[in-house]
Amino acid sequence: MMSRRAMALAAALAVTACSTVTDTYQRVMGGNTGPRPAPLSEFKATVPVRVVWRAAIGAAGSNVLTPAYDDGAAYVAGADGRLARLDAETGREVWRIDTGARLSGGVGAGANLVLVGTPKGEVLAFDKQGKAAWKAQVTSEVLSAPQVADGTVVVRSGDSRIFGLDAADGKRKWVYQRATPALTVRSHAGVVLYRGAVFAGFPGGKLVALALGTGAVGWEAAVAQPKGATELERVTDVTSLPVVDERQVCAVAFQGRVACFETASGSAIWARDLSSNAGLGSDRRTIYVSDDQGAVLAFDRGRGSSLWKQDKLSARRPSAPHADGGYVAVGDYQGYVHVLNAEDGAFAARVATDGSAVLAPPVAAGSRFIVQTMNGGVFAIALR
Repeated sequence: MMSRRAMALAAALAVTACSTVTDTYQRVMGGNTGPRPAPLSEFKATVPVRVVWRAAIGAAGSNVLTPAYDDGAAYVAGADGRLARLDAETGREVWRIDTGARLSGGVGAGANLVLVGTPKGEVLAFDKQGKAAWKAQVTSEVLSAPQVADGTVVVRSGDSRIFGLDAADGKRKWVYQRATPALTVRSHAGVVLYRGAVFAGFPGGKLVALALGTGAVGWEAAVAQPKGATELERVTDVTSLPVVDERQVCAVAFQGRVACFETASGSAIWARDLSSNAGLGSDRRTIYVSDDQGAVLAFDRGRGSSLWKQDKLSARRPSAPHADGGYVAVGDYQGYVHVLNAEDGAFAARVATDGSAVLAPPVAAGSRFIVQTMNGGVFAIALR
């Protein structure tokens, strides 16, 4: 029998006429058609939290735009085409430009480049002074932040292709393409670059490691296997970024599992049944996951044993967690940032932003972290 969640999703999206589950997914899973969001629970704060500075950029629209931090600067973008550099310490605006295009993916920053993508499949590169460097074309809309390392810009297109572009001029160096299931979740997940490799999750529950310089496949692993009698029930997509260190790479799939693999070989280490569209975060000992019910869970990174579960954010659509020195921060659909104790998941602090959803995970920025809301608010938040 189809689950209640699947039935609601099918009715809302009329998937018989579509090949992609669109952004309406976000509203169905946690909006007016789903469970009533949990009220804000009362607790005694155990760590000071404050908004150090705030800024504003254009609203994200139907996109999930993520701030980037690099070398003391924060870079933010809005769907209307505005791109800005902020001093990460003070929030002072260093420059703001109009890119001349609608934006759907970004921001990526590094190697003296600031990178964004458009619904038309354009990759726009600027230098750190805000001057246009180059423009490249990929095969479909860019829904995530392009990344750069070791002379290569890596960008993911909406048709699940990954492109390696020359960081100097945007010329194509390689492209990786794989077959996708008939029905997939429209995803804003991009790629993670780590020590000469590209890590990315795909529809069908696959996780792939590619060589940064050539796009050659290093290994492929199954985070989850599709299950169920209908195409909708068999949707098992990795719709968020993996987390990577020198030993392990971990990922989570919608209607699937959270799983960790050896970074070098892709050999499975452990897996636990779990469904998440928001994603996961980590520190050296623990994997933190926001699941589709609104709970935040913690697992031992080495063995996968369950450590704790915080279920008082039910249907509040928490973002992917961000670990910060003994605490874990998640944003929610009303713009609150909740801070949990990393040891037991208890609420430690809470701070409000602008009242609109925080869908992108918080981004580390020196001694603080930055969140960007769907209305375009940018907030630097510090603990302690």
